[in-house]
Amino acid sequence: MHQKAKFFLQTLKFSIAGFGKYTQKQPHVHHHFIDCCPWIKMRKCHSFKCLQNKYKKLISGRNITSQRWSYMDLLNTEQENTKSLLINYTDSMERFKKKIEAFYDKYPFTLDNLEIRFGDFIYYEEDGCILRLKLGDDLNNCEVLLCLEELSLYNAFVERIRISPGEEYMAASIKTSDSEESTCVIVKLGKYPEVEDFIPNVFSFEWAQDGLLFYTCQKNLRCCDVFRTSFGNKKHTECVYTEQDPRFFVDLYCTRDRYFLTINSNSKTTSEVWLIDCHQPWNLPVLVQKRNSGIRYHIEHRSNELYILTNYGEPAEYKLMKTSVNSRNMKNWQLIYTLKRKTKLIDMVMFKDHCVMFLKYCNQLYLNSISLNDHSIQSLKDGTSVPVTVFFKRNSEDLQKNPLLIHVYGAYGIDLNMNFKAENRMLIEDGWILAYCHVRGGGELGLSWHAGGCLNNKLNGLDDLEACIKFLHNLGFSEPASTALTTYSAGGILAGALCNSNPSLIRAVSLQAPFLDLLNTMLDMQLPLTIEELEEWGDPSSDDKYMNYIKSYCPYQNLRPQTYPSIIITTYENDQRVPIRGILKYTQRLRKVIMDQRFNRDHGKKIPNIILDVQAGGSHAAALWEDSIIEVAKRLAFLYQELRLGDTGPLTNPHFKTS
Repeated sequence: MHQKAKFFLQTLKFSIAGFGKYTQKQPHVHHHFIDCCPWIKMRKCHSFKCLQNKYKKLISGRNITSQRWSYMDLLNTEQENTKSLLINYTDSMERFKKKIEAFYDKYPFTLDNLEIRFGDFIYYEEDGCILRLKLGDDLNNCEVLLCLEELSLYNAFVERIRISPGEEYMAASIKTSDSEESTCVIVKLGKYPEVEDFIPNVFSFEWAQDGLLFYTCQKNLRCCDVFRTSFGNKKHTECVYTEQDPRFFVDLYCTRDRYFLTINSNSKTTSEVWLIDCHQPWNLPVLVQKRNSGIRYHIEHRSNELYILTNYGEPAEYKLMKTSVNSRNMKNWQLIYTLKRKTKLIDMVMFKDHCVMFLKYCNQLYLNSISLNDHSIQSLKDGTSVPVTVFFKRNSEDLQKNPLLIHVYGAYGIDLNMNFKAENRMLIEDGWILAYCHVRGGGELGLSWHAGGCLNNKLNGLDDLEACIKFLHNLGFSEPASTALTTYSAGGILAGALCNSNPSLIRAVSLQAPFLDLLNTMLDMQLPLTIEELEEWGDPSSDDKYMNYIKSYCPYQNLRPQTYPSIIITTYENDQRVPIRGILKYTQRLRKVIMDQRFNRDHGKKIPNIILDVQAGGSHAAALWEDSIIEVAKRLAFLYQELRLGDTGPLTNPHFKTS
């Protein structure tokens, strides 16, 4: 590895820049759908229009006001403007599309197909079908249980599969790329699979017994109700839990030993769990521990003891504790194991006699196996990583002249996505440097790392990002004129803030479904996620401290006449999480400050290209594979042109000198 890079990776270890109450039992009627596959016996159902016609219903049900017409005029203007600007990139886009497809062929990579093992069978999804294969059997003996194509769902995919304890029933959630809502399909298993029911808008679901399903429904991006429904001869549905606090989101989990279902009501910082005994599922849920602000916990079960993963107590990192099922209160929790500070908990899996923790410390991955008998710990470590991860082509002589693509996110305690993508491999072979900045607000170094970059610490993430880019430049990784920044969703806050505070650090920016109008979003309590997001950003409507603090870094609020980098923004018409209206406002205001005549006359700067690419349909940063390839090709064509590279990259461009 390049000596400077080694020094960089060794030394960049410093801190950069420094459930509610129960409701009355209510009947809940399922909406039924069409007859299905000719080879799958289907009970008589009503019209199946939930997924195919969702968009048409939304359009027809809207109240078109003068404000709506104004919004549509603005959107149409933006689309026409984008169409005219993208003409300059058409040839490059087509070449990049072919090039990316070739790299996907050369380096095939697909996400693992959904697969679960239950009893003597493996249930898995393949090519839009759910199949079942007996362990040890040849693949030719697999049995088709459900086919999406036969349900006329051509752009749908299987999101989750759950099998009832006696393998009499299967529940599967089906989702399309242009919506966040799923439909749960209930299949009666046996010699001839029988589609028994469809439940719309389902988020999570678990079987308590054969023919008895618990599930949550998602409405307006919220889950607050838990329903219990029975199948067979005595079909009945009722609501068993309702969460009253809009900050909390409800989902279901089945303990690994299948003894309890847990109703998990979580806000961004606080948890409350209720237990449903799978042996007595008709009883009311039982509370484990009443919610306490700032305390998170998750429940597993073994041998009449609850194992609790929680941040309760000091230090403020995750711990494993236990208590008797009959002594659930927090005062009875006994400490077993504590994560060391700045450790990220990735996952926890319970087995009969031990618990395995999947952990990451300073981006170093390792496992801790904890004996549940004597609480002894065995550790297995592998791999090394640091707060900034850098990829570049071997044997490059002058990295300072090579283009640099910065990746950042820094929100919700979520790790920056570093999954393999063929287009990133293509960029590296073209001579690009890829840098992933694991700034505060993300989850790479545990709970304290997230806490250090949210609420009134959000500017720490911006400081980290600026310091990372400057440090990379100082170490000889590219220069500002050859540096681009890319991010998505909430990462748009840091990217937009950087464009306002220090735009000279970067030449071009690519944003996908970016969150840019933070202040107005957090002031609008009618938006579906505002209340839930208060614990990440703060409440500007009731606290002047947060009002002023958010104002100080909100990308939309801080736009001003200056030299901005060129920016391409991809947004989606059906995005409920980052509504298109806020992005339209940001784009219009950005263009206005750029075109300020006094600024342009005084400085004589080149006007940056600002492109708003509105994708028809599509939910939050989601697209079909073919559409996704076209989007990637479009963004790459933009970046190559803005950084003045040839389509084949810096390795063949006379302006760049590498070996």
